[in-house]
Amino acid sequence: MDLASLLRNLSIGAIPIVFAITLHEVAHGWVARYFGDRTAEAQGRLSLNPIRHIDPVGTVLVPAVLLLTNSPFLFGWAKPVPVNPRYMRNPRGSMVWVSAAGPAANLVMAIAWAFLMMVSQQVDFGIAGQWLQSMAAVGIFVNVLLAVFNMLPIPPLDGGQLLTNLLPRGRLASMLEAIAPFGLFIVLGLLVTRMLGPLIGGPVSYLQGLLITIFRLQGG
Repeated sequence: MDLASLLRNLSIGAIPIVFAITLHEVAHGWVARYFGDRTAEAQGRLSLNPIRHIDPVGTVLVPAVLLLTNSPFLFGWAKPVPVNPRYMRNPRGSMVWVSAAGPAANLVMAIAWAFLMMVSQQVDFGIAGQWLQSMAAVGIFVNVLLAVFNMLPIPPLDGGQLLTNLLPRGRLASMLEAIAPFGLFIVLGLLVTRMLGPLIGGPVSYLQGLLITIFRLQGG
């Protein structure tokens, strides 16, 4: 890839990817604050400044290694927003909403990008039109991917946290809590064995197709 192509791809992908990661994390903090936990606010993490959410390993190192090794699947994460359920009025019930907030934010952003693509396909924006459509396509894909990936029932992913708090106290909930420290290694194992793509590929394709149909997008 030459420098011009690299810069073009960065200009198309940077905005939707940064928004997808940043708003996902901030959404957790916003909902946690609503239920009484101001930990994220006190640490300055309810900010739309993406720099505050960068994880050196997850946001920079891991994606860079996967990109340089021509991995078929790009994977990474931001620095999690701190949440302390002890400050919440109903910790377990509130954490269900806090956990769901990130993926929900990604789905809302996917819808917004689909709307932008629809507009850019119907209104003549000149030279910028194709750039807007390409950026919107990235926005749809990245946000749908993040929403589906984070809803995997593997703690500490959002889906695992949500399931842990939905289940009644007992053996199964305790098992999920016990594997939380090893959740990242489970995900990396799925990635290395190339099982992660097939696992989430179906739901990602379905949601993308649904947005294409609803907004009558061309070239989908």
